Amino acid sequence: MIEYFDKTKLSIRKIPKSLAKNMIIKYHYSAQWTKCSVALGLYRLTGEEHPFFDEPEEELIGTICYGDPIGRLTGASISDIIPRESVFELVRLFVHDGYGKNIESWFISKSFDWLKKNRKDIKALISYSDPQQGHVGTIYQATNWLYQGNKIRPSDSWLFKWEEDGKWQHPRTIFPYYGTNDIEKISTLVEKDFWIKKELRKHRYVYLLGSKKQKRKILKNLKHPILPYPKEADIEDVEIKRIKSLFSRNTIDR
Repeated sequence: MIEYFDKTKLSIRKIPKSLAKNMIIKYHYSAQWTKCSVALGLYRLTGEEHPFFDEPEEELIGTICYGDPIGRLTGASISDIIPRESVFELVRLFVHDGYGKNIESWFISKSFDWLKKNRKDIKALISYSDPQQGHVGTIYQATNWLYQGNKIRPSDSWLFKWEEDGKWQHPRTIFPYYGTNDIEKISTLVEKDFWIKKELRKHRYVYLLGSKKQKRKILKNLKHPILPYPKEADIEDVEIKRIKSLFSRNTIDR
C-alpha cells in the first residue's frame, strides 16, 4: 500500500450513474445500488501514455454517490429552516485499497468543493454509519461532520433471517410479504422457525454547506444537539434469538 498519496495525480469529476453503479455492486460491502442523484468519480493518473489520445492514461479508483434523502422530513429533522430539497444524503462511498492513507477523507472533502460549485441549492448533507457493520463513522469524524447520535429514531426494530446462516433482512423488506413487522404475528404466518436480532441504531452525521452566515443560522436552529464522536468500543453486542413458528410449535405439540 502507498503510505501517502500524490494529490497531483488525483482528480474528481461527475460520472454516469451506470459507471458508479457497476463499481458499487462489484466492490462495495453492501453489493447493493441505491437511489443516486449525483455520482462523482475519483481518477488517478497512471503515469502511462494513453494508447489512442495525446493525454496521460488514468484509472477510476473510487466513487461517491449523493442522493435525495429517503425520509420525507429529513430536512426538517435537521432544522426547520432547511427544506427537504436542499439536503443530499451521502448514500455510497468506495475507494479501492492500496492508493494511500486518508485518500477517502480527501475524496469526501473534494466532493464538498464540487457540490458547493455545482449544486449551490444543497445546504446540508446527511449520512449514517452502520454499527451492524462495525462502523461508527470514522470517515465522517475525519472530515469534520457534526455528530447527532443514534437515538433520533424513536423506536427499536428487528432484523430477520429465515436460515441460521442466511442473510439478515430489514423489516422494510418483510412488511410487503406479511403485512406486519410484528414478530408474534409473523410466527403464525410462516411454516418454519426464523431468527431475529435487534437492529442497532445507525449513527447520524450532518455536514453544512453554504456560506458562513448560512451555516451560523442553521447551527442556531438545529433540531438535535451536536454530540461527542462515538468510538468503536461503544458498539454493543446483540443477542440473536430463534423464534418458533406456530407450525413448528404445533408439530412439536403433537
